[in-house]
Amino acid sequence: MHGLARVQAHRTFRAEPGQGGMGKRCHGRDGADIVIEVPPGTVVYEETTGGKRQLVDLGTYGSGTFRVARGGRGGRGNIHFATPTNQAPTLAIPGVPGEQKTLHLEVQHLADVGLVGLPNAGKSTLLARISRARPKIADYPFTTLEPHLGMVDIHDSSIVVADIPGLIEGASEGKGLGHQFLRHLLRTTVLVHLLDAQQPEPEAVYKVIRRELEEFNSELAARPEIVVVSKVDTLSSEAKAEVLARLHHLKPIALSAASGECIPELLEAISKVCALDN
Repeated sequence: MHGLARVQAHRTFRAEPGQGGMGKRCHGRDGADIVIEVPPGTVVYEETTGGKRQLVDLGTYGSGTFRVARGGRGGRGNIHFATPTNQAPTLAIPGVPGEQKTLHLEVQHLADVGLVGLPNAGKSTLLARISRARPKIADYPFTTLEPHLGMVDIHDSSIVVADIPGLIEGASEGKGLGHQFLRHLLRTTVLVHLLDAQQPEPEAVYKVIRRELEEFNSELAARPEIVVVSKVDTLSSEAKAEVLARLHHLKPIALSAASGECIPELLEAISKVCALDN
């Protein structure tokens, strides 16, 4: 599972009720638990009068199952109050209903590497090149409407790479599509910034993305990063050299996902940050 579509389609979850007590001193049957399946990395919040509070982060929680609501407690039937002189008392204590809660679920994908950049920067093409993921690829912005995950093999290890939908200036304030998915970067080890080689001001674009990450969560700005200049196959040798000279302080990797140029160098850089070559 990668999303919450199943949960959204079934908004109310009600566990099976228990059975009432029976004759001959028999207890009623317990009600069955109800299990809600969610993707790895889901954060569960409970709605409160003051807003919401976090119940559990299933990305860091050790066990695979967490109880968010407790079932009801059975009552005490009249047999508990019987005496030698009153063997059929009318006194009984009813059971206690189970808990009812309103929950908010938020998925933060468990990815090692996050690909970030403006729309149409080449993130989906790169993910398709280095993994078996097949995101939608087209030559217009906002082709990717949801995060895509791909498994990449490096040095006999496997890492998860997430293609985050394109960010734009103001994404952290809710503009564009990227703001919906910035939370998926919170668990990543390294960020790969893709800068389109055809952009007239690639350094300005880099600063925009950095600013949006900083405003969304200051920890993201401190995350290890690798800067990539993509689509270099579309430039002449002179134009490519000029772009790299303007970005030399960022130590970018110039690659082409279409031709495969410098893909091994990127994977090697990722392996060093993720300590896969130890």
